[in-house]
Amino acid sequence: MTGASAGIGRASAIAFARRGAKVALLARGEEGLRAAARDVEAAGGTALPIAVDVAEYDEVEAAAARIENELGPIDVWVNVAFSTVFAPFTEIEPREFKRATEVSYLGYVYGTRAALDRMKPRDRGTIVQVGSALAYRGIPLQSAYCGAKHAIQGFHDSLRSELLHDKANVHVTMVQMPAVNTPQFSWVLSRLPHHPQPVPPIFQPEVAANAVLFAADHPRRREYWIGGPTMATLIANKFAPGILDHYLGRTGYKSQQTDQLTKPDDENLWHPADTDRDFGSHGAFDDRATTRSYEFWSSRHRNTLAAAAATAVTAAGVLLIRATRRS
Repeated sequence: MTGASAGIGRASAIAFARRGAKVALLARGEEGLRAAARDVEAAGGTALPIAVDVAEYDEVEAAAARIENELGPIDVWVNVAFSTVFAPFTEIEPREFKRATEVSYLGYVYGTRAALDRMKPRDRGTIVQVGSALAYRGIPLQSAYCGAKHAIQGFHDSLRSELLHDKANVHVTMVQMPAVNTPQFSWVLSRLPHHPQPVPPIFQPEVAANAVLFAADHPRRREYWIGGPTMATLIANKFAPGILDHYLGRTGYKSQQTDQLTKPDDENLWHPADTDRDFGSHGAFDDRATTRSYEFWSSRHRNTLAAAAATAVTAAGVLLIRATRRS
């Protein structure tokens, strides 16, 4: 589990731990990793915290080797880690954009490669890529993040096609997330005049973690859309992207900032923010975040819902026929 010290990664690690899983925790921040390990152990799992910068392939490869040596074969690999800059594109320095891309895109590539090199010879395993609605739809002030998520989407499609060609029993799936209440908004490098925030409506990280867990159990689907806003955004972008450009141009700046003039407490682009403090899974928006995704519930139960719908249609048809015969 990359990005395991906070946010979606932390919540997902705890979700796996509740099953009694052995969970390797990969992140940079030492205190965040220690706290995440305590949470995993308390939830009933076995924790292996490993300090690693996912932008460095050698570190990721060494971490994968250590995981297999200490915990056994890797069954599921989850890529979550990212870093970014909140700012208009022309206010992001080239080296900052490069760093964000290396962490948020190449970190996924390196993690996937390290996992595949072990899974393919055994012909089993699952890789879950944690994505975003922004993998399809770019928004203002997040060019680095959106660019990375778009790249992950293309990488995912290509890799999945190759695995299908090889008839491999190794699966890769992607989970497109909505706005989530994670600590990133308290440590992201920001040049905005106000404190950054996720675009409402906001979901708690446990919603995302449950989706990751479900995707790991059902990896044959190419991707999952979590939250009604994700579905609405992707559908709108498919049919009216130009209109969405104008809409986001008008609303995208304000919707990603609170009324507070304060900047984030820390900045984690170059150095981990949780080296000497623990941020946990949740960000600063607990009072505004929801714990449910009705869209994801319907997605999980789509076969049952389809069967119920078919039964209802059949019953309606029978009643109509009977009514017609009586008349």
